[in-house]
Amino acid sequence: MPEYHIFTIGCQMNQSEAERLETILGRKGYFPVDEPDQADLVLLISCAVRQSAEERITNRLAILKKLKAQRPALKVALTGCMVGEDIAAMKKQYPMVDYFFNAGALPDFLDEIPQDTLPEKPDVSVLVPIVQGCDNFCSYCIVPYRRGRETSRLLDELTAEVRELVARGAREVTLLGQNVNAYGQGLPGEPDLADLLAALNGIEGLRRLRFLTNHPKDMSDRLITAIGTLSKVCPAINLPVQAGDDEVLRRMRRGYTSAEYRALVACIRRSVPDISLTTDVIVGFPGESEAQYLNTRRLIEDLRFDAVHSAVYSPRPGTEAAEKYDDDVPAAEKSRRLADLEVLQTGIAEANNQSMVGTVTEVLVENEAKGKWRGRERHGKLVFFESRLALKGQLVNIRINAAGPWSLRGELVTDGT
Repeated sequence: MPEYHIFTIGCQMNQSEAERLETILGRKGYFPVDEPDQADLVLLISCAVRQSAEERITNRLAILKKLKAQRPALKVALTGCMVGEDIAAMKKQYPMVDYFFNAGALPDFLDEIPQDTLPEKPDVSVLVPIVQGCDNFCSYCIVPYRRGRETSRLLDELTAEVRELVARGAREVTLLGQNVNAYGQGLPGEPDLADLLAALNGIEGLRRLRFLTNHPKDMSDRLITAIGTLSKVCPAINLPVQAGDDEVLRRMRRGYTSAEYRALVACIRRSVPDISLTTDVIVGFPGESEAQYLNTRRLIEDLRFDAVHSAVYSPRPGTEAAEKYDDDVPAAEKSRRLADLEVLQTGIAEANNQSMVGTVTEVLVENEAKGKWRGRERHGKLVFFESRLALKGQLVNIRINAAGPWSLRGELVTDGT
């Protein structure tokens, strides 16, 4: 039986594609192994959003080059956002790779692809891509150039897929897209994400619905209402702001001002009072002054997100920012700003989580590790607790006894459903 190894880095879309490839390979008779030196086929699912992610893949390829010298029959495949249109150039740059295929595509080297590519026994929580590509062309982002323009899947097709996943054991579904709240544009009748959530909300056996990642300019009133009224939609939104300064936002081509973003957050919180908001921030964008950075810091301090995914700017060849602007913020200053934001957000997150101590919250149990069960409550916060019961896949009530910035700890109140 041939054996394979998959290495994945980057976003949830890449994770979803890894799961799909694992299912396809399993149905083609391949067996998974933990290490590449045990495999007949190694697949790398790459990310090119940041330099550090790309370097991790190139380092892996260097290791595989040495491994192929020892085992010439080993096959290597590369997909994800590192794969561009010029495959000949990539083959010259990475001669150790036998197969290249674009992000979101199916590999033709496997010959016939099985018709059923859904996992026979999916995890408790599954990822379902609903939109591929992005039409926003933010100046720093490589995604539209690698994943193409936005293409939405048919609502009926998605409803049937989620119904089948639930029948096979899934309890929670997370809908994915580079710009998930642009779902439906170009489809017959132009359904939107609110329509899809309403359709999925009626599936018997499905307990929770999530979706990410959103663009603030596409967060409609209909979608906000759906979050607040549909029983299975979790009150959690990732709403990337990227910067809190208007001039930086303009050069990023984000399409909104900091005041408009703040107003949107206020609207969401009025409509869904218990909403959990997370965001993404880039520090050290070309030309970002100390005063502009402090505007971003002030926005985070004022809005008090549950989590902030922060990163330093790194130029991506082929993007507008890389071609138009000098990467002129010193690396040391980028690191200082990043560290400052992380300290600020750690304090905010801990204070937010401390407010849950003493409450009872519903947790979907995902797995067990080191003698503790772990799962997530409806806002997406990680919860640890102890129990000797077999609880994977169960919804249980947990009384929160302690909280840190990144997780909650508690005790079992009910045995689960």
